[in-house]
Amino acid sequence: MTSTLQPALTAEVEKRPGRWLALCVLVLAVLLVAVDATVLGLATPYISEDLKPSGTQLLWIGDVYSFVIAGLLVSMGSLGDRIGRKKLLLMGATAFGAISVLNAYATTPEMMILARALLGVAGATLMPATLALIRNLFHDPRERSLAIGIWGATASAGTAVGPVVGGFLLEHFWWGSVFLINVPVMLILVPVGIKLLPESRNPNPGPWDLASVVLSLVGMIGIVYAVKEAATHGFTWEPMAVGVLGAGALYGFVRRQLAMPVPLLDMRLFRNRGFSAAVLADLLTVFGLSGLVFFLSQYLQLVQGRPPFQAGLAELPAAIGAVGAGLIAGSAARRYSVRAVVSGGLAAVGLALGVLTLLNQSTGYAVLGSALLIVGVGAGFSFTVTADVILSSVPKEQAGAASAVSETAYELGAALGIALLGSIVTGVYAGFTGPAGTPAGAHDSLGGAVEAAATLPTHTAETLLTAARTSFVDGLALASGIGAAVLLATAAAAWFLLKGQNLETGV
Repeated sequence: MTSTLQPALTAEVEKRPGRWLALCVLVLAVLLVAVDATVLGLATPYISEDLKPSGTQLLWIGDVYSFVIAGLLVSMGSLGDRIGRKKLLLMGATAFGAISVLNAYATTPEMMILARALLGVAGATLMPATLALIRNLFHDPRERSLAIGIWGATASAGTAVGPVVGGFLLEHFWWGSVFLINVPVMLILVPVGIKLLPESRNPNPGPWDLASVVLSLVGMIGIVYAVKEAATHGFTWEPMAVGVLGAGALYGFVRRQLAMPVPLLDMRLFRNRGFSAAVLADLLTVFGLSGLVFFLSQYLQLVQGRPPFQAGLAELPAAIGAVGAGLIAGSAARRYSVRAVVSGGLAAVGLALGVLTLLNQSTGYAVLGSALLIVGVGAGFSFTVTADVILSSVPKEQAGAASAVSETAYELGAALGIALLGSIVTGVYAGFTGPAGTPAGAHDSLGGAVEAAATLPTHTAETLLTAARTSFVDGLALASGIGAAVLLATAAAAWFLLKGQNLETGV
């Protein structure tokens, strides 16, 4: 009798009641992060005009969030496994909303950089917790694939909603208003999450080792800072020393994890070829895309002269493609193969970035919109399937730490991409030759050139803007070309590394 009833009882337990309503709360948290990431790009020209940051400070405003979040994700994911993922998610969401207000009312570049860093601390709690809760809510692999697809589609939808809503706000209010849109999302998420989300944690978590937390944070920030500074200022002794310190801290972190009976991050996860390949694919994909993502809004507004709302609408095809692809990615991977879907998606993104190397000031929207649509479709297929592979490769007790590794790869790729590719764009841009009387600040950023042109005679202003825009587009095209090469190489590597990898088909 017992053996006859066991399968039915197991299926009943596996399919938790209310799991789809709980997913709605989780995607609100994803929306919170996605919207914030996209509105910064739109607001950058206005922040540049108002706060007058230097070129280096502008890059810090763009990437310090990623630096901090990359350094803390593993620690926060492991903390959620220990104290409870629901508790960590709701605490992080509350902090994220509150710190968004500080971003909105920053009055100096230094204050803005600090606010973005604090937002990174709060953001580090959100993404690992959402994926880990999905792993524990959905035990049926097919349902989990769909849930991950919805999770990824919401992130993509956030990248669409952010520019549109942000563009509308920028046309009617001051730039700080784009950060305040996080507050109403948080006010909905927290009370509804308290009611609907189930708590989950590792039943035998071990201690949360503070020394490991410090080593992880110092190591990640040290490495990324060294890369950023070396790319901007060359290989001087300071970034090299910080990089050596970061590398030493990461080495100490790995050694400590291997020696601990219950580590903060189980390094044995990386012995799984599918897990390691998926993490590497995510890192390199975001690295290749980050130059385009960070500078696209400036291209649309400051080069092509689109108002913010119209610039937001122009970016919609990427999000639409990612939403559609994310929802069917799991089914496609089961019908064909994991490596075919991931490699095909990455190759599509690489080819689309290759097309964008042909950008100029007058490129028609048909070309740009089509390329963005292909980027979205390719990224939607790849990111959704790699997230599924990563979550499927670990026991549910370690879901927080595994999710954190996935998100760390994403944020580290973004930080490195903005640092390296962003520095390339900035370096190419700064080399333009302006007319006599061009203010020095015009060479710091395109926003600075637009502001400087407003104070010059008409003919001189037009000459300055033409030279500055041409140089900016040249830098963006070069960054797109490097991104295309990285994506195509990653597609080839994924084809071999993900050989034989399959998604589960049932409980």
